[in-house]
Formats: sequence, structure tokens, C-alpha cells
Amino acid sequence: METLNFKTNIKCSGCIAAVTPYLNDIEQVDGWNVDINSPDKILTVQTTDNRVGELVQQAVERAGYRAEPIPRP
Repeated sequence: METLNFKTNIKCSGCIAAVTPYLNDIEQVDGWNVDINSPDKILTVQTTDNRVGELVQQAVERAGYRAEPIPRP
């Protein structure tokens, strides 16, 4: 299982509801969560395929938000 993190501009539960159908449509995504209390509004994605980062970004953008990958340390 891989974990990918993204800095987003998803601010509230309504925003999360807007991105939900797009993120849930990505087959390789096993789960995801947005920490709206974090200053960077971190989207954490669990996946079996770490190459889905671009698909996640596109899904968030289709919902009208931004997602920038956070490089792994």
C-alpha cells in the first residue's frame, strides 16, 4: 500500500463532497482523506499504484480545486 499526499485548497465538507465522486472513480485508490484543519489542507490517498498521482490531481481539478503533490522526504 502506498500513501500519496497533496496540498489542496479544499476547505470544507461541501468541498469534500464535491471531489468525492471524482476521487472515488479512480480504481487504484483504496481510500482518501482531506485534513481541512491543516493549513495546507492535506489530501492523503491510499493506493496500490503510486503512479496515480496525476489522476488524483486531474480528479480534484475536475471538481474545481487544486492538488499539488507533496514530495516524499
